[in-house]
Amino acid sequence: MTELTGEMLIGFSAVRGAEGSQRAFDPTVNAEIEHPQFGLGGMEEVERAATLAEAAFDPYRSLPMERRAAFLEAIAQGILALGDALIDRAHAETGLPRARLQGERARTVGQLRMFAQVVRDGHFLRATIDPAQPGRQPAPRSDLRLMKIPLGPVAVFGASNFPLAFSVAGGDTASALAAGAPVVVKAHSAHLGTSEMVGRAVQEAARRCEMPEGVFSMLIGAGRKLGEALVAHPAIKAVGFTGSRQGGLALVRVANARKEPIPVYAEMSSINPVFLFPAALSARAESIAKGFVDSLIMGAGQFCTNPGLVIAPNGTALERFLVVARAELATRQAQTMLTPGIHEAYRSGIAKLDDVPSVEKLATGQAGDDLGNAASAALYMTDASHFLASPSLEDEFFGPASIVVRVEGIDEMLRIANRIEGQLTATLHIDAADHEDAARLLPVLERKAGRVLANGFPTGVEVCQAMVHGGPFPATSNGMHTSVGASAIDRFLRPVCYQDLPEELRPAAIQDTNPLGLWRLVEGRPTRT
Repeated sequence: MTELTGEMLIGFSAVRGAEGSQRAFDPTVNAEIEHPQFGLGGMEEVERAATLAEAAFDPYRSLPMERRAAFLEAIAQGILALGDALIDRAHAETGLPRARLQGERARTVGQLRMFAQVVRDGHFLRATIDPAQPGRQPAPRSDLRLMKIPLGPVAVFGASNFPLAFSVAGGDTASALAAGAPVVVKAHSAHLGTSEMVGRAVQEAARRCEMPEGVFSMLIGAGRKLGEALVAHPAIKAVGFTGSRQGGLALVRVANARKEPIPVYAEMSSINPVFLFPAALSARAESIAKGFVDSLIMGAGQFCTNPGLVIAPNGTALERFLVVARAELATRQAQTMLTPGIHEAYRSGIAKLDDVPSVEKLATGQAGDDLGNAASAALYMTDASHFLASPSLEDEFFGPASIVVRVEGIDEMLRIANRIEGQLTATLHIDAADHEDAARLLPVLERKAGRVLANGFPTGVEVCQAMVHGGPFPATSNGMHTSVGASAIDRFLRPVCYQDLPEELRPAAIQDTNPLGLWRLVEGRPTRT
């Protein structure tokens, strides 16, 4: 592994920014990491990276599918080749446990390899052929063929809470590259060294696989100025973002103000309600409580799928749940949060909740020391009437805090479900005796969430064909798509119809001979011929 230099990566070059400098930060000791200093970029670097990406677009998307797939696999192999050095640096910059980071690296590599297979399968192209019908009466039909092409270069913003899986070579980058779109990444300031290491692996893979130079760049910039300039650049045609609602909406405003507005796929805010039904709660209150606490404190609560709201029927079964939840929380140590800013926002949010008269604090985890940015878990309770009367109780806590809402029956559950905003997930804990009531709630949750799960907890997002990690606003800025799973590629594609185009000019995916061997829809029927 080449020593870190603090440089940006623009095409095949390493460039030191001249708009100031910044060091990485170790949140466990609340101190900067001495080496290296990272040069911050500005408008010149945005222009250079975006222009290179624009020039690379047609050459890159025109490459054979196998070369595109091999490029994704080469990135995966390059990340693995970084070995323990990558895990050590990510641990130093985030305070996340090494085991968690090793799992996240596996996920990052796995999704790159999954998208390589998606490219080889070619199903994402949605190749469709309706042959000409010259003798049709009363009017002939032209030869009509459809396939999807990439939108154009994509700007990707690294996420604070996933330094690998939602960062430089994470799901947004992998799906955009798989679609045939060059990528310009804005590295997150919370893990600059980790980003450089992964970025160099991507750059080297692009060079080794003989990709067009502008297929990948990585910029570093303080605050929002550089990121907003990137979104505003006319060469950029779509945006992938994971972060706060405030940050996501700022990018949406920039994108919509352009002469040519572009889509921003922003994952932003979710409290992921968990509904406990009477029979399930009566049968296994204790085990549900333990699973809930494990999910709540996972990663110091810094997951977008953290269970921030529990809705449960009042009664003895709920009391059993609370007894175990209190006891479990009391044994859990405080955990380091990713940045001082995130830690301060969590503490501020808890302090505000402590002052709400209608909300009772039920339990806290163990206190942290004064040196690091350690967060103690917190559990609160209110009733349905106060929750429904207090919109602020729906605000996301980015950290290990949750509110239990006592309800008096399914009707109050339905009122809460109808009231809450769009979510990434909604969870049902149910037994057979609960199914009739759950069936009343399910249509509401389908409208409110991108993923509905039963008898589990929402933390832990599988990377596979069927996964949806998205949801109605404000969970995301565009509830039609997912940022995880094979379908994430659809965000960066658009359909093109080819009418009466000669065979020699048709893209390979829709040629009569089907040289790619794809499954296609021909006259409304799936076929591989």
